[in-house]
Amino acid sequence: MNKRRVDVASGAKKQLGRARAVLPPVAKRFRKPSLQAQTETALQNVPRITNETVSEHRETILKGGRKYKYPLEHSKRRIVIISTTLLGLGAIAFVTYTLLSLYKWQTTSSFMHRITQVAPLPIAKTDDRWVSYEDYLFELRRYMHYYETQQKVDFASASGKLQLDMYKPKAMEQVVNAAYVKELAEEKGVRVSDRDVDDALLLLKSQNQLGSSDEELSSVAERFFGWSLSDLRRQLRQEILAQKLAASLDTDAADEAKNVLDQIRSGADFAALAAQASDDASTEANGGQYNDQAITMSSQEVPPKVVAVLGTLKVGETSEVITTNQAFEIVKLLSNEDGKYKAAHIQIRFKDIKTYVDPLKKADPPRYFVQVDAS
Repeated sequence: MNKRRVDVASGAKKQLGRARAVLPPVAKRFRKPSLQAQTETALQNVPRITNETVSEHRETILKGGRKYKYPLEHSKRRIVIISTTLLGLGAIAFVTYTLLSLYKWQTTSSFMHRITQVAPLPIAKTDDRWVSYEDYLFELRRYMHYYETQQKVDFASASGKLQLDMYKPKAMEQVVNAAYVKELAEEKGVRVSDRDVDDALLLLKSQNQLGSSDEELSSVAERFFGWSLSDLRRQLRQEILAQKLAASLDTDAADEAKNVLDQIRSGADFAALAAQASDDASTEANGGQYNDQAITMSSQEVPPKVVAVLGTLKVGETSEVITTNQAFEIVKLLSNEDGKYKAAHIQIRFKDIKTYVDPLKKADPPRYFVQVDAS
């Protein structure tokens, strides 16, 4: 029994000895290499670059990068092509829609008006001048704004559409005539200065008792016509140009007015000359005296420019020739009671600007790109 135990123990010792002999190599196999060993191993795998091999290594590196570069360039090129194509198609669609809206459907929306302010699209052509579509919409939208806000006209209704169709030819005629006026004014050297427009604005403020500030005048222009102050100045400039041109072209009327003034300066009786030469049938029999006995800036019978001149005269004095919207005027101040005047005038009417525009239109009719005949 004891001998058997001794044999077992002896066998165990032998097995343990064998295990110890095996363990050290296994542990050594799984032991982590030192940092120095790792560095040496890595350096052994790094290729050596010399002056002879530098170009070869550069080409190897570039070759490795090209496989990423070319697909990106190809994708970028596709993106540019697709984006450009989409933008081109969008631009074509927008231009097509704009042309159809303006020239076929005759849209009068504020959006289309903004487009015509940017893009110089024509609506007609005179002899050598394009008539802007924006000018036409400027006039037409003024009319629409007034009747929509002040008269409560619904231009989407059947009656409103009919009313608008009735006005469209008038708006077209106005902008075409304005183009001929500009042409004639350039030919005759007639110009409107900023001072002319400023004076007209002052008269408007005085006539309508709007004070000296531009704010109230701007508010009135916006409320009645949808205009800014610059829009109002634009309209006044156009009206003043037509008036100055008509006055300069009608030399007969200008000569007659000068002749009347010369007679007055020579001592002729003002009332007698008014009865003889004045074109105002309502006052000529009364020595030229205005029917309004208390003339102020708010008077509707007397042009604002005439009232402004009356304020500079002494009682009994006669003015120089005054050019108003439709006539040459000579006025005499009869009395002044705290800015309320009594006065007499002699009016020499000059021909309407259409007298000079119509022959031009007949000789070379304008070309219209939109049909606006009243239905």
